[in-house]
Amino acid sequence: MGLEDQPLLLAAVTLVLLAASAALGQVLARRRLELQAAEREDFGLVLGATLTLLGLIIGFSFSMALNRYDQRKGYEEDEANAIGTAFLRAELLGPTEAARVRTLLRDYTRERIAFYTSTELAQVDAINARTAALQNELWKVTRSAVAGNPNPVSALVVSGMNDVLNSQGYTQAAWWNRIPRPAWMLMIFIAVCATFLVGYGSKNTRAERGLLLVLPVIVSVAFLLIADIESPRSGSIRVVPQNLLSVEASMRAP
Repeated sequence: MGLEDQPLLLAAVTLVLLAASAALGQVLARRRLELQAAEREDFGLVLGATLTLLGLIIGFSFSMALNRYDQRKGYEEDEANAIGTAFLRAELLGPTEAARVRTLLRDYTRERIAFYTSTELAQVDAINARTAALQNELWKVTRSAVAGNPNPVSALVVSGMNDVLNSQGYTQAAWWNRIPRPAWMLMIFIAVCATFLVGYGSKNTRAERGLLLVLPVIVSVAFLLIADIESPRSGSIRVVPQNLLSVEASMRAP
């Protein structure tokens, strides 16, 4: 688990790093003459461009994280719909096969709910292993039930089961699709440069020394929010499998 998977730790490390870079910039500024008017104008252009670039990157990263969160929510709904449809279509099979498929789908739904709610990677590996075994068993039972009597009705059952299996793969891909670590490193590097320039361009007064903490705090909070949304398991903003829970409840209904 990397630093980007621990939002609170990432925010704390970023705050310390950015505050230190701002302080370093101010210390270096004390060792040289004050910027002249022409130099300060050029410096202001560089500082403004750096802060603008930082703001754009943070905005784009937040948008990417939010889109992926919406994607995970959408695939949870698709999974629930596919499982519910397959559960209903199972009655088109023979009585024995229908009962077996429905029992497997109940177990499968519980595993999918556990996938969304689990926070431990070791548990997730075990859940994925049980999910794969249930998928193989579901396909085996469905295939044997329709192989001897292929018809349009059995094709509906097979299609519904395919949707169940495919939806799980789409969900897993969405959970793997996250902001790459090099992008995080680049974003933090630009933030360090921006805070250093802010410190370097500040005047050595008590008021400005206090203001030097404003930018590191704001940027750290922004990183915290992005990392929290981007962390499906360790973040506080997570996808609640409401649709799967509803499907599970309907499966228990008489």
